[in-house]
Amino acid sequence: MLNSAANALDRLKPLGFVQAAHVNLNLTPAELVEAALQRGEGTLTDTGALMCDTGQFTGRSPKDRFVVQDAHTQDSVWWGDINIPFAPDQFDRLQEKMINYLSDKEIYVREAFAGAHPDYQLKLRIVNEQAWHNLFCYNMFLRPTEGEDTSWTPDFSIICAPGFEADPAVDGTRQKNFAILNFTKKMILIGGTGYAGEMKKGIFGVLNYLLPHEHNTLPMHCSANVGPAGDAAIFFGLSGTGKTTLSADPHRGLIGDDEHGWTPDAGIFNFEGGCYAKVIDLSREKEPQIWDAIRFGSIVENTRFVPGTHTVDYANKSVTENTRAAYPIHFIDNAIEPSVAGSPKNIFFLTADAFGVLPPISKLDKSHAMYHFMSGYTAKVAGTEMGITEPQTTFSACFGAVFLPLHPTKYAEMLGQKMDEHPDVNVWLVNTGWTGGSYGVGSRMKLTYTRAMITAALNGELDEVTFLKHPIFGVEVPTAVPNVPAEILDPRNTWTDKEAYDKTAAALAEKFVNNFQKYADFASEEILAGAPKTAELTV
Repeated sequence: MLNSAANALDRLKPLGFVQAAHVNLNLTPAELVEAALQRGEGTLTDTGALMCDTGQFTGRSPKDRFVVQDAHTQDSVWWGDINIPFAPDQFDRLQEKMINYLSDKEIYVREAFAGAHPDYQLKLRIVNEQAWHNLFCYNMFLRPTEGEDTSWTPDFSIICAPGFEADPAVDGTRQKNFAILNFTKKMILIGGTGYAGEMKKGIFGVLNYLLPHEHNTLPMHCSANVGPAGDAAIFFGLSGTGKTTLSADPHRGLIGDDEHGWTPDAGIFNFEGGCYAKVIDLSREKEPQIWDAIRFGSIVENTRFVPGTHTVDYANKSVTENTRAAYPIHFIDNAIEPSVAGSPKNIFFLTADAFGVLPPISKLDKSHAMYHFMSGYTAKVAGTEMGITEPQTTFSACFGAVFLPLHPTKYAEMLGQKMDEHPDVNVWLVNTGWTGGSYGVGSRMKLTYTRAMITAALNGELDEVTFLKHPIFGVEVPTAVPNVPAEILDPRNTWTDKEAYDKTAAALAEKFVNNFQKYADFASEEILAGAPKTAELTV
């Protein structure tokens, strides 16, 4: 233990703590694993990873995420179903109740950073009821150097107590579980849920608010890598689009897999010190880097063993499909530290278009880039969720709507500003979904082709290629890509029934336009110019 319990309790007094049974401050991973095992919080797998369950909640609970509405946030936060207002006095009472709940318990405190670039970094202090949650924070946030003085005044604090449940009738929550951001008190309260990702995404929400406001820096829900020549690339994409797979490149260094910022003059930087990877159906063949990272010090959530062994059965979905692993970024061989790079040369928007309409790769001008960024489109197919029998569109603004405290137009306009400041940056829309027809008729785009297209973009091999404008979506489609059959580049050519393609493309365009209606009053003419053409709207 790096610091005495008395010293640790002193650091918690500004949060309202007067006493605790014992305060464990900045324990090592080995100490935290030992504590978790002794407390019955987890079991070791045969690779040495700690297997833990998150209880009732196996994912975030967006309807139970609140933001304190006060003078600081009243006129800046994008209020609604994503940022649900919470009263300051209710927050104060709930904080007091949580601290009273923890006052007779052994607790775990972690001091860490969010933001790999020192000029844009948050100092964090995290109070955990559970030892494995504290190990999660060690893995996911940036770790101070050995011997570094962390007796700081934190920029933000988290109090996380899964065993504390709110009384909705008294506390103003919707259910017994909650995650509440308070930008005035610089604090997050999380209770009633054991899902560790609430802490990670809570700080992501904080950075999504503070960085645009205070540093003119664009926060991004994306993965990022960098080539040997220092050429950075970022990959946006919702679940199932291939973001993790396509950004994992043995020839390029991994900057990070999920959260980054793009500064005015210092390039991009990772917010985190670790990775939180989905592991459903994980295999060494498909994801060797993730497979090898699951070892002592890592955590696997909501997984199950092969019967009679301590070997994880990654195909087991009996708890949830959202099984995950959390590990420090240096467990990935080609990760670069510090996790920073110059401004990106290429930006990829990944979509799994199950309608088979969008080209496998296309280039976006500024208007189309902002429009597609705000749309954040992909499609779910039959079998991914109960009740889905045919492809369904999914739109998530900026490829992460649930994490945006500000209106999506703010982030889209910042992206446009970045494109103005860096005229050599290329923005690509990559369809990793269907070709030759919609789901059920066509086939999934071959991963080898998608990789070849991304490699060609990264290597500048598309710079001199002829492009043709898509008649409905207006994006620029290359006529040739090395190592990719030319006939698949124009999606209409891959359909046997050309009239069916035209009707399906028009229907998808209309879905884009209908989705965008909720933003139209706030969007500039330049953003609106990126909309697809429909019978009702031509721009």
